Amino acid sequence: MKLWPRTSCCILLLIIPCLGRTQRRNSTKRFSFRTTLKGVAPRNPSSLGADDEALYSLSMALGQILREYAVTELHLTLNAGNWNYERWGYPDEAGVGSGAELWAWMGDGAYMSIDERWKGLRNALAGLFCASLGSMDELRTTSPSLSFQPEGMLPDWGLPHQIRHASLASEHVCTENLTPFLKLLPCKSLSGIAHLLNPHRLFDADWHGMGLHVQWHAKEGVQVRLTFQSVSDPQRISSQQTRDWSFQSLFDRTIDRNCPVARSSRAIVSSPAGTQYSITPSPGEVLDNNTAVLDVQTLPKPMNLEMRFHTPTNSAHSTGLPLSIHRTLKGSSQAHGKLLISITNHQFTPQSVTYLETLPWHVQLFLHSTQISLDGQPLNDAMSHVAYTPAVPHSRPTTFQSTLRVPAKSTIHLTIDVKKSFLRYTEHPPDAQRGWDLPPAIFTILNSQNTTSNPAPSSVRIYSPALLIDLATPDFSMPYNVIIFSCSLVAFLFGSVFNLLTRRFVIVRLDPGKDKVE
Repeated sequence: MKLWPRTSCCILLLIIPCLGRTQRRNSTKRFSFRTTLKGVAPRNPSSLGADDEALYSLSMALGQILREYAVTELHLTLNAGNWNYERWGYPDEAGVGSGAELWAWMGDGAYMSIDERWKGLRNALAGLFCASLGSMDELRTTSPSLSFQPEGMLPDWGLPHQIRHASLASEHVCTENLTPFLKLLPCKSLSGIAHLLNPHRLFDADWHGMGLHVQWHAKEGVQVRLTFQSVSDPQRISSQQTRDWSFQSLFDRTIDRNCPVARSSRAIVSSPAGTQYSITPSPGEVLDNNTAVLDVQTLPKPMNLEMRFHTPTNSAHSTGLPLSIHRTLKGSSQAHGKLLISITNHQFTPQSVTYLETLPWHVQLFLHSTQISLDGQPLNDAMSHVAYTPAVPHSRPTTFQSTLRVPAKSTIHLTIDVKKSFLRYTEHPPDAQRGWDLPPAIFTILNSQNTTSNPAPSSVRIYSPALLIDLATPDFSMPYNVIIFSCSLVAFLFGSVFNLLTRRFVIVRLDPGKDKVE
């Protein structure tokens, strides 16, 4: 008889009406489904090959993957669109990079190397979530330990842990990814807060993304967290063009019954300070920062949470970002270019950020060309802790990490020269004329001394939008034209020779007398 470890399930829905710089109001919705396996530790890599079924108390598919490859910490995000930090502020879930992003911490000491387990992990997750994670091969895999610190705890097995990170900016998120996501939930989408996950409304949002997070805490155990985050405009979907919203207007659904296996289920509504509003049904708890907490399990069903505003729109409201980051690729040449990073510090104190740039091997950085300027003057002491891994053609991407110090109330500009490689015609994607996607750059704020109305949490990550680079592309229509011309010529020659060989030519003689009688 097997005794599974104790599990606890906590379900959370957080809705935040965001005040942007425009007159439109957006609402951020975050679903968080947390399952904790109490008293369970990650699998020791040295025990690979032995029978270990502790993690099978999770979903069988997910637990088998974590057990098979001895994963200590795992983070997977699938996002559609670019997160607008200036309008929506900082997200509740930090992983908002465009496309797919996967990073994991794994311990050493197994009979399989970490790279072999990483390959099996991404292929297994690709099959589980119906995503192109298998394309995150060694051409996209890096080890940026400076930018991605463990969010949980790493067991001490006497051998070090290593990180593997890969991203795929061109990955698209659709219902084929949401379906296996819902199957991992305790009550699927049949009851509880998960019933609000209506794909027709979720994918109609201005931005949406889902995530899987597995981490370990010594006092709690293994924690598995499934998240879904989206940003929508209530005025766009409302028939009355108002910013008032409800479950029915946002999701076209209500909560009809509780999830029977959930230990707790809460809905949290947070509004900017100074906003007057009313919530139906009445919340059980209201915090000082305009945050209302409702216990979904105790409220009558069906539950249709509704929020009405009683104050006019303040178009001059600002999100109060500590930093603003812009990243562009300049140059019209298909052989050379210049990467430009602009970082603006809105604080009255200096800010230190970690800068991570990962580029495919066909875009090479020239480290000696790095220049940092402030108001047109060189700033030589702004960069430190530089870690550079050059690209290896057809084998390894470029990885550039450094720590930047941005002075108070100023903007610094970082420029790096890049070289675009000339690819073989067999290395181009099917849509070669579209260009190549460059993964977003990642900035991590190291200090969090903020005085703004929307402070950034400690060690928050900021993702820049993905870029599109144009490489020298051959004229793929020429082979098509040659094939058409060659086939036409072969058809003409073959038809003529075939007619000469198979047809019988005879002389037809006409009777002149017969023609005269007629």
